[in-house]
Amino acid sequence: MAERSFAEEVKKLRLGEGEVFHGEGILAVTKALLQSGVAYVGGYQGAPISHLMDVLGDAQQQGILKELDVHFESSASEAAAAAMLAASVNYPLRGAVAWKSTVGTNVASDALANLASGGVTGGAMVIVGEDYGEGSSIMQERTHAFAMKSQIWLLDPRPNLESIVAMVEHGFALSEESHTPVMLELRIRACHLHGRFVARANRRPEPGLRAAMEHPVRDTSRIVLPPASFTHEHEKINERWPAAVAYIKRHGLNETFAGDVDDIGLIMQGGMYNSVYRALEILGLADSYGNGRLPAYVMNVTYPLIDDELVAFCAGKRAVLLIEEGQPEYIEQALNTILRHADVQTRVHGKDVLPRAGELTGQVLLDGISAFLRQQAPELVPSDTSARDTALAAGKAAGAALANVVPPRPPGFCTGCPERPVFTAMKLIQRELGDFHVSCDIGCHLFSILPPFNIGNTTMGYGLGASGGAAFNVASDKRTISVMGDGGFWHNGLTSGIGNAVFNENDNVIVIVDNGYSAATGGQDILSSLAENPARSTKNPIAKAVKGVGAKWVKTVHTYDLAKMTRTLRTALTTPAKGPKVIIARSECMLNRQRREKPLFNQRRKDGERVVRERFGVDPDTCTGDHSCIRLSGCPSLTIKDNPDPLRSDPVAYVDNSCVGCGVCGEIAHAAVLCPSFYRADIVYNPSPRDRWLERVRRRVIGYLQDRRERQLARHAF
Repeated sequence: MAERSFAEEVKKLRLGEGEVFHGEGILAVTKALLQSGVAYVGGYQGAPISHLMDVLGDAQQQGILKELDVHFESSASEAAAAAMLAASVNYPLRGAVAWKSTVGTNVASDALANLASGGVTGGAMVIVGEDYGEGSSIMQERTHAFAMKSQIWLLDPRPNLESIVAMVEHGFALSEESHTPVMLELRIRACHLHGRFVARANRRPEPGLRAAMEHPVRDTSRIVLPPASFTHEHEKINERWPAAVAYIKRHGLNETFAGDVDDIGLIMQGGMYNSVYRALEILGLADSYGNGRLPAYVMNVTYPLIDDELVAFCAGKRAVLLIEEGQPEYIEQALNTILRHADVQTRVHGKDVLPRAGELTGQVLLDGISAFLRQQAPELVPSDTSARDTALAAGKAAGAALANVVPPRPPGFCTGCPERPVFTAMKLIQRELGDFHVSCDIGCHLFSILPPFNIGNTTMGYGLGASGGAAFNVASDKRTISVMGDGGFWHNGLTSGIGNAVFNENDNVIVIVDNGYSAATGGQDILSSLAENPARSTKNPIAKAVKGVGAKWVKTVHTYDLAKMTRTLRTALTTPAKGPKVIIARSECMLNRQRREKPLFNQRRKDGERVVRERFGVDPDTCTGDHSCIRLSGCPSLTIKDNPDPLRSDPVAYVDNSCVGCGVCGEIAHAAVLCPSFYRADIVYNPSPRDRWLERVRRRVIGYLQDRRERQLARHAF
């Protein structure tokens, strides 16, 4: 199941010619795909593009895609998605795939390089969620480098729905005219912004996938093998590149905005437009409608660059500021080369006033543009900075107010996460056997490197946890532990991890966290999910797949059984058995379980049915203040409060209202023996007559015992 349903929103995908669409960026992209006559769509989840898969999945369930003969599938990996675009090589079929960049692009690079070499007949589009500097769990790299490497056109539209939709439609046409795949990069704010545009009618793909299957085409010149592969480079330079440039110029995909200042200007990536103009507004050089005093050239296509347009814009200007996010400064270097070859002496500023790395936030852009203006046009820098100072002060005040309301939350496992006892067991084993090397995978389990667990030495990529520890397959008194999730296992881990370990007779331990979903990317179903999914094949056991590639030592453990988890891990680390030791730690992702059960629980409660909710708490009179429950679990629902006993200074543990009743914290406190200070409470809704009678009996018994205790204390009082 996904994080949320888009069942209501996808109804907008049926809007027809001339109707006004209101909604979010990703939904607008989906509508643009259908308006463009796309024949097939694939992809793999990953922020900030994850919910494109969810939107398409809901559209599939509601029959919208079937009505248009559009095929959609959630691909096993980014590589599998990219390979889908092979349908556009020989056939006039428009196809689109989507993933998180840059990590997704890295995985898909083999297929993309082949696609770019051979070229395409139908439009082929890759929609990448670009989150450079957004704080997501990826290395800080740019898609731009890959686009240049393989000669794939890179679109970076201005962040408004009209521009995004137009670039999707133009992207397919550009791909077809130049026989080259295109990339459409969307930053996180573009994915989630809201707006409107005038819709066009959806197009049924012509011919369709069925017609192509029934009339196969074989063009060996498109296959990347000698001698054809040697001609592809010449075709790229002599035919595809000029065709792309001609299309971009003819349709005016890049935009020029006039200003009343003639001798300086701004050149920017399209995706930076909103932030740049907000900075100009604060400086008093633009209004809220995008009318600015500085001329601006906006590159909705950042690769290829259009030499003629750049030369024309820069001609007659003393200096321009190139606003390019990330490093190296690919566009800045290219712009300098273009201008020097054209003998245009305009001074190019860029990374000299803007940071070489890091996200170009509003404040960063404000400082960079101000520095540029102080050098080239100091008269434009406002002497009265009250408006700017007021805006900055307001921003800081809002941030401070928010910080007072929302406490800081470091990255970590969710409340009740079934992965928490896995790493608790490792900590307990470390006390017995000493430290050991842990190779982590991408996913939720990567949070184990942070407090309170502080476990994990390396991470190499999705599904590569086991391979990341492969070099340590040497004779030793200790074994390494590799960790991967079920999402990573089905993505790449079965072959690169388990298969590789079996083939090379790796003697280490591999833990597969089977929580039932691809939890880190939005909770999507995968092959081993236990959910009933009418559109997907689920309930395929991981243990069966692992044994199928030759693993002999395979144990499946219920994750919340901390005692068994610890025993199994200890056995795997000490057994004389050779070959990989595979532990499948299985329990449902608690967050997804809550999404699944809460609506059902609330409905039953509303209908008057008897329902019970389990809660855990801590008796402050019994709690010693040891806080091992917190140190070894790190559950967000566990905190501390002042000790109610005036004679005791140590704060006591406290369970807040976010508790989901998993019980792990109590078990952890005494290594599989429920801590005496922990208690379980059953909250009964719509109680039966028997429940009410039992409650009355309990209250009378407890009241009697309390009164007797008070009488005993009174007799011995001074």
